Amino acid sequence: MIALHTTIAIVAIVLLIVRGRVDPIIALVLGCLYLGLASGIGFEKTVEAITSGFGDIMAKIGLLIGFGVLIGSLLHVTGTFSRLVGRLLDLVGTRRIPYALAVALSTIFPSIYVDVQVVLGAPVARSSARHMEGHGLALMAGALGTGIFCGYVFVVPGLSAVSIAGLLKVPLGEYLLYGIVLGPLTAVATTWVFSRMLRMGWWRPETDEETSESLLDTDENEPGGADGLPEGHHVPMLGVALLPIFVPLVLIATGAFANLAGMENEVVSFLGDANVAMFLGLLIAYVLARRTGGLDRTGEAFSDGLHTAGEILLVTGIGGSLGAVIKATGLADVLAGLFGADAGAPVLLSVLLAWFIAAVLHLAIGSVSVAAITAAGIIAPILGSVDVAPIVMGLAIASGSLFALQVNSNFFWMFKALLGLTTQGSLKTMTTVTSIASLVSLPIMLVLALVV
Repeated sequence: MIALHTTIAIVAIVLLIVRGRVDPIIALVLGCLYLGLASGIGFEKTVEAITSGFGDIMAKIGLLIGFGVLIGSLLHVTGTFSRLVGRLLDLVGTRRIPYALAVALSTIFPSIYVDVQVVLGAPVARSSARHMEGHGLALMAGALGTGIFCGYVFVVPGLSAVSIAGLLKVPLGEYLLYGIVLGPLTAVATTWVFSRMLRMGWWRPETDEETSESLLDTDENEPGGADGLPEGHHVPMLGVALLPIFVPLVLIATGAFANLAGMENEVVSFLGDANVAMFLGLLIAYVLARRTGGLDRTGEAFSDGLHTAGEILLVTGIGGSLGAVIKATGLADVLAGLFGADAGAPVLLSVLLAWFIAAVLHLAIGSVSVAAITAAGIIAPILGSVDVAPIVMGLAIASGSLFALQVNSNFFWMFKALLGLTTQGSLKTMTTVTSIASLVSLPIMLVLALVV
């Protein structure tokens, strides 16, 4: 019954938002209340799960969202995103930008947590989309989403990749060897398939894109050079203007690699902390914005960023509340009991089972990492009883954990707000590309199971 009530809650939330035009915040809270009470955890524990889930998410990513949105707002003052997109257009051309973004995110940035990646990458994706014919925003959003999560689950040191490898006792070097090929390959293939879907009429801008006038949705305030700036103000070189993005990425990556190598110390851990690194990026962005646009323009950008961040924080936090209520119902334990792998199961069936367990867990729980870790914990005890290499089982779990990221994920709501999409548009991009990536990578696992 818990699985049924969870399904009802998720479907109801989607229908309320998409069909009933109910605000996501109201729909999410109603879904939390229904699930908590219908599953039998009681009034007090339901409220406790909602509030604690909100608080836990804010403690983990609240500052990251706030700092990241403010960095994006301040970088508009220096014209950074329009100039970066112009440089990318010169280097790879309009048609290749989505693929370049997907490959970069799935190979270079997995050490950076997914929430940081989407906060910093969304403005670049939105700015790039304006230079593309057709449904540019949809394609860039899809490339952003698939690139982030293909790196997250397949490429060390992505959190899910490292967790799966650790639980299944797969050497990180071996996991990296397979993942560094599989991650970008899946991201590129998914982006290509998604682009074909867009050409076939999958996207409707009037219902799938927001018409907000927020600073994140327009480039009208970006100077794109010195145009519109007060005389005498300095426009930094593009390399300098990008420091608010690159400095946090380098610091966080350094901390992650130092941790993996066992070389961390207090200073490295402090500077490599995502909150500290993002704040340093914010300081750099503030200084550059003051030098470029002056005090008044910087103040306006800061105020607009605070307004946007407040909206994103609220809906993201309540998305975390839904995840906490689902966790409180004990659904993960129910699923673990339902999917006990039989000793001596055929090779292909074992791989499919590992994929299926992770996919169902992700659909139910709403967290890629939790689904991957839980599935790996279920599979690990029976690895010795199946005739499949641990690396293949690990990659199958990674593939399954990608499946259909949707409304019970706080990332979904961050993605929606930062890309300027409606809930329906987010389902058509984020949910769609993660499903495609999961299904595209599955046949590769089946082939690997027969040859590794």
